[in-house]
Amino acid sequence: MEITRRQALKSLGAASVAPVVADASAVAAAVIQPLPEPAPDPRHRSQAGPLDAVIVGGGNRGWLYAQYARTNPASMRIVGLAEPIPVRREKFRSALALDDSRVFATWERVFERPKFADVVIVTTMDGLHYAPAMRAMEMGYHVLLEKAIAQSWTQCLEIRAQARKYDRIVAICHVLRYAPYFMKMRDVIRNGEIGDVVSIQHLEPIGNIHMSHSFVRGNWRNEKESTPILLSKSCHDLDLFHWMLGKPCRKVSSLGQLTYFRRDRAPDGSTRRCTDGCPHEQRCPYSAPRIYVRDRSWDVGHVIDLQPWEDTKVMTALRQGPYGRCVFQCDNDVPDHQVVNLEFDGGTTVAFAMEAHTTDMGRRTRVMGTLGDIVGDEQVLTVNDFSTRKAVSYKAGELAAGYAGGGHGGGDMRLVRAFLQAVSQNDRSLLSSTVEDSMESHRIGFEAETSRKKGGAVVILKDPS
Repeated sequence: MEITRRQALKSLGAASVAPVVADASAVAAAVIQPLPEPAPDPRHRSQAGPLDAVIVGGGNRGWLYAQYARTNPASMRIVGLAEPIPVRREKFRSALALDDSRVFATWERVFERPKFADVVIVTTMDGLHYAPAMRAMEMGYHVLLEKAIAQSWTQCLEIRAQARKYDRIVAICHVLRYAPYFMKMRDVIRNGEIGDVVSIQHLEPIGNIHMSHSFVRGNWRNEKESTPILLSKSCHDLDLFHWMLGKPCRKVSSLGQLTYFRRDRAPDGSTRRCTDGCPHEQRCPYSAPRIYVRDRSWDVGHVIDLQPWEDTKVMTALRQGPYGRCVFQCDNDVPDHQVVNLEFDGGTTVAFAMEAHTTDMGRRTRVMGTLGDIVGDEQVLTVNDFSTRKAVSYKAGELAAGYAGGGHGGGDMRLVRAFLQAVSQNDRSLLSSTVEDSMESHRIGFEAETSRKKGGAVVILKDPS
């Protein structure tokens, strides 16, 4: 079919405003093969016996890491728990057969006793990462620390200094480093398959319901109580850039704000809670009864701890707890969209976007090299060769689903295994996410927030110390 010059220009104009990160499905036909399972680390050894662990923070992350002990009893044994919510304490106590004398209501109580384990797993809320981690190292424990490391760059530096002072192994839960999908992406880059990396474009779609649950109504909604959303949600992504490139970041600038989930955007007549007879509740995409009860589009286990979960119990929780609040009438202050531009050593640039207003949550990545490029969406990873004009696509879905109930594409459980190996062999090199390695993402994140609050000013990053 013939097209006119005007039609051609119109098509080009449409393309120029298309999303900067394409789906893997948009790439030309390629040879498709399963994503290969990463080869076992030949340095891993059978442990002489399980390492004893204390979990500080009995929420969803603490429960997830406890499952490793249940499925790998020869590697790890949970011997203690600190958790203020009684129903969670009982859940751990009964499932793990914990001694009553080692189940505590506060983290401080753990360290009032002489050291009784090998490691402490800190899975508290962000605002309670610093103090337990510092005390654990002082008491002689190695630490598996949930990200973000701490609430400020100063606290991050102090945690690193404490690890050095007491010679402790501290692993940060940058679990995407252990996910086979991202491991393959890094291997392609580091092996030179696409030449020198010139630039990266990366999108993290948070998902609108995830945003409303975690960052509007939930635990990470307020920067002072938690950390900036760029760290609480996207320090994984900032970490990936540094880890894949193997270079420090030199410049950063950022823009973003809270645009939608604000009081001035509330519909006329809306009520403080979705359960208060709000006239918009049936049609609102953020209706709490719709999300948690009618559609069950988000796990109600994040709303209440009681089992079995019944609709009446969930509705009671929505009437009384934080997750039933109108999304336009909460005390949230973190941005719902943010862009970050980075320049790394050697001139490689990264354009990163964190977006709340999306239907899905799969990261989109395009890596542009001098000899080829990579396009991925966390399900399919396609490597294109400029010389041969051929492409290979690795399908990650089946592989990601097969790792002992863990999330993040298999990264969670692989992280725990690497941490236990590092501690049992006293060898930090068996970890890719020590506190030393993971500091760079936090340095970038805190400086990006400085830039954002200054209207996008370029911040020059000093040499990391």
